[in-house]
Amino acid sequence: MARLSNTKLKPQKKADLRVVQTPNIKTTKYSDINLNRWKDYAHVITNSLWLFPARLKEHGHSNEYHGNYIPQIAQQMYERYTKKNDIVLDMFFGSGTSGIEAINMNRRCIGVELKQDLVDSVSQKFTPKQLVTDVNIICSDSTSKDAVEKVQARLEIMGEEKAQFLMLHPPYDDIIKFSDKKEDLSNCATTEEFYDMFEKVAKNGYDLLEKGRFACLIIGDSYKNSEVQPLGFECMNRMRKLGFKLKSTIVKDINGNERAKGRTANLWRYRALAGGFSIFNHEYIFVFQK
Repeated sequence: MARLSNTKLKPQKKADLRVVQTPNIKTTKYSDINLNRWKDYAHVITNSLWLFPARLKEHGHSNEYHGNYIPQIAQQMYERYTKKNDIVLDMFFGSGTSGIEAINMNRRCIGVELKQDLVDSVSQKFTPKQLVTDVNIICSDSTSKDAVEKVQARLEIMGEEKAQFLMLHPPYDDIIKFSDKKEDLSNCATTEEFYDMFEKVAKNGYDLLEKGRFACLIIGDSYKNSEVQPLGFECMNRMRKLGFKLKSTIVKDINGNERAKGRTANLWRYRALAGGFSIFNHEYIFVFQK
């Protein structure tokens, strides 16, 4: 597997999107996995419980940013639901995990990020050439028409009308404040407002995604006002309402996801025992098809 190569990727021919069936090769329209050699793909996870002992911290990845999802998710999603040179659209680009792994796996990526300082910082992870040919980072509000227009312009430059995969990893409501901007989903006044703003982002993503292709939503729940806020299932339902078909509901262990926040296990155990709740050790990965 190529890792952060500076080599310019060749434009994909439309014929590559057709199902290939020869005596030796059989693939789907959305993946390069050879179904005639399916036993060779033991590393591709097909069950609904994902356990990873630690986050990858190599091949361009780091853990300096709160809320970045682990690279293993991108690896699994890209191999199973994309082809080489496909374009991944990430509407919450953050620290760039989607783009880094796109380069590593010979895909391309368009990322939308609200904060200009983060765009500037993350851009340093890519070469000037990669930022022209393979990874485009747009500073915009993902709920807006402006973001859609900018993504459409980048798609045209990259030779496509639509993206081939959609990645959504929104803030988990107001658990972590990512900025002071009112457009930031982590600053919503209520959880209901968070749902509504997320739906706007998902609608933009739906419109920018090629028909028949896949989307991934990574999200966990929150605990507020002495009860669980089921962020995962409500956001999943909002996407279904938009027309996405739910293909998989995956539960992933979150231990080791993020850097330490100064919260000890004993303190949270005490709070759980005193408050009658359970400590979140999981998040959801929902897979959809347009």
